[in-house]
Amino acid sequence: MADLQLVWTLSGRGWADCKVADARAEAEIIASYITNAPEDLLTAVARLVAGEAETRAQFEAEPTAFRWIFYRADDDVWIRLLELPNGSKHDNVGTEIWSSQQNIDVVARAVIRCFDEVAEKYDVSGYRGKWGEHFPRTELEALRSLWRTHRSDRTP
Repeated sequence: MADLQLVWTLSGRGWADCKVADARAEAEIIASYITNAPEDLLTAVARLVAGEAETRAQFEAEPTAFRWIFYRADDDVWIRLLELPNGSKHDNVGTEIWSSQQNIDVVARAVIRCFDEVAEKYDVSGYRGKWGEHFPRTELEALRSLWRTHRSDRTP
């Protein structure tokens, strides 16, 4: 298994299953289209790549919520995934269901690969038909562009 794997599967109209795994553990969560879950995740990771020290994304599962919290120090990223009884609750009410420490490049590559596979599997019209919203092409390409710039900035 790769250092970090993310799989996004459309499970029904407006619902997606998301699996995240590293070499130590995995978690399976769900997301509803009532929020911009894929866009929020892609944007959170893009902001990390751009240098932010902490970013977040949240998947609503009506009423349960799953909150991604990313902390970055240099090129290391600590990821915490919390399950909360309600999306409006504070982090301290949540239960940590998965965590991992990864390199920023590993995180960006895993998220880009995940959504590239989604685009290939469902195509644009199939994605919209199952998810109910447009494929997050703009956010995916923004992350890809930032990651390429980040990688080239570090290449001697």
